[in-house]
Amino acid sequence: MSIHENLLGGPPPTHLPAETGPLELLASGATPAEVAAKFPTSSLAWAQLADDAFVAGRTIESYAYARTGYHRGLDALRRSGWKGHGPVPWEHEPNRGFLRALHALARAAGAIEEKDEYERCTQFLRDSSPTAADTLG
Repeated sequence: MSIHENLLGGPPPTHLPAETGPLELLASGATPAEVAAKFPTSSLAWAQLADDAFVAGRTIESYAYARTGYHRGLDALRRSGWKGHGPVPWEHEPNRGFLRALHALARAAGAIEEKDEYERCTQFLRDSSPTAADTLG
């Protein structure tokens, strides 16, 4: 078996690099909006904005934030060698921003009754990381 395959013969897990800057800013008390403004490629910042907006009842804002975090995460995954499918483990903490954004997008799509997007994102999350789907779901 090649080092580029997992035990089931599929692609290897993708591990995103740590988002040191955004994590440090959040830990220092910066708001997710401040972090997103300084680090607009951070899925983690956008996912937190999506969560905060959803909790506050601002579903459309949550959807927009989640979609931004999702697309920023796809960009990061591709830069890390991801080919459009395969595991993105929740257990690797730097992957959590993308996975949280994907979950937030599914949640907001479900709330606005965008059934196809809800189902696509829900399945994508489960396919990427069953642990994330169970943890966030």
